[in-house]
Amino acid sequence: MGTLPAKPSLDQLRKRAKDLARAEGVKLSEAQFRIARDHGFPSWPKLRAYVRRVTEHGETLQHPYHQDVHYYAERALGLLASAVDETPGAREPFERWEQPLTRDGALVVVAREHGFVSWRALREHVKSLVDSGEPFARAYRAVEARDLDGLDRLLHEFPGLVTARGTNGNDLLGMAGATCDERLSRLLLDHGADPSRGNVHGWTPLHQAAYRNLPLLLDMLLDAGAPVDVSARGDGGTPLVVALFWGHREAAEKLASRSRAPGNLRVAAGLGDADLLAELLEPGHPAAGAHRGFYRPHSGFPAWHPEDDPAEVKNEALAWAARNDRADALRTLVARGADVNADVYRGTALTWAAATGRVAAIRALLDLGADVNHTGTFGGPNHGEGVTALHLAAQSGHLDAIRALVEGGADLEARDGIWNTTPERWAEVCEQPAARDLLRTL
Repeated sequence: MGTLPAKPSLDQLRKRAKDLARAEGVKLSEAQFRIARDHGFPSWPKLRAYVRRVTEHGETLQHPYHQDVHYYAERALGLLASAVDETPGAREPFERWEQPLTRDGALVVVAREHGFVSWRALREHVKSLVDSGEPFARAYRAVEARDLDGLDRLLHEFPGLVTARGTNGNDLLGMAGATCDERLSRLLLDHGADPSRGNVHGWTPLHQAAYRNLPLLLDMLLDAGAPVDVSARGDGGTPLVVALFWGHREAAEKLASRSRAPGNLRVAAGLGDADLLAELLEPGHPAAGAHRGFYRPHSGFPAWHPEDDPAEVKNEALAWAARNDRADALRTLVARGADVNADVYRGTALTWAAATGRVAAIRALLDLGADVNHTGTFGGPNHGEGVTALHLAAQSGHLDAIRALVEGGADLEARDGIWNTTPERWAEVCEQPAARDLLRTL
């Protein structure tokens, strides 16, 4: 196959087709077809439409790559949620395309970002995406299939793929991190991918590695120069904070060895840094509640605005200590006034400890007076209302956590607030047979 430059020229392709037609004595349409197939496109019109979009939109173009149209509708709703929530940068595309902050406006914005005049035009294109021959979509499929040879061939044929962006500004290096296959990331870095590049939310490959708890990929990206102190999805949303949010201790400790930014109370609690914790718990310390604009890793979590209230800052830090199994930090925070049953944002300390399987934290919290059957919120609003810690331990299949909670008096027949089902049923629906069987025997 021929090599298509990052900035292809339709005039040059037309000239090539005319030259080929003259040289081989074939019709122009036949020469155009051969050139299109040489670049992996099924027809000249498909190649021409692709080149026009790339030419007109340049580096800002977002390439469609997912073949399910509902994926783009979900991205539109996520973008709208971020814009309404005033996430930095989320309103800019609405303003650029002069669209209202509505569902229909968000659909138009997503279509325009992909180089189409309307949502309908994008939708029709996506329906035939598999057969379109577009290189970014083909590269995405190679990444999803973990096809190293196929991806390598595409990167040689289309060198511009390493700088191209897909939906939401995601590039191939960021997508590779989601597969948990470090070989793909290594290949892309070798082809010149930029490890410091973020998507429209500021989310970099290092954020993705922290999100997935991939220490080897973290090392690879850090060695390649990936920045550790950049924020995504709000002020203070560094890769370290993303790791701590999910209780990914291995990733968090690796990142903390480079930088502990933003160095607020929830970071100190999540890392179990006793000295920093003691310093920030001094009354009125300005850094304790600073840089807490990041509160959710994606728009599946509902909107929230952190306050400067010292009580909220301590209570939130308690949940961060729990999900990272920092029992000593839990005791320190409660001794300094943290509410052991507080549900600051989508989960009490005990529910987070249960969801992440942190047995030491569970036992410490119960000793500190946490209500084992407290009902509250967790995660997204469509499933996390009126849940207990036992529901969440069952959902994730954390057997030792289940045992610790039941020993502490957890109600096996507790029912959540949406589905009105027991922890045993949650285990069954979430395909955790060992947890289901354990709950049946307790």
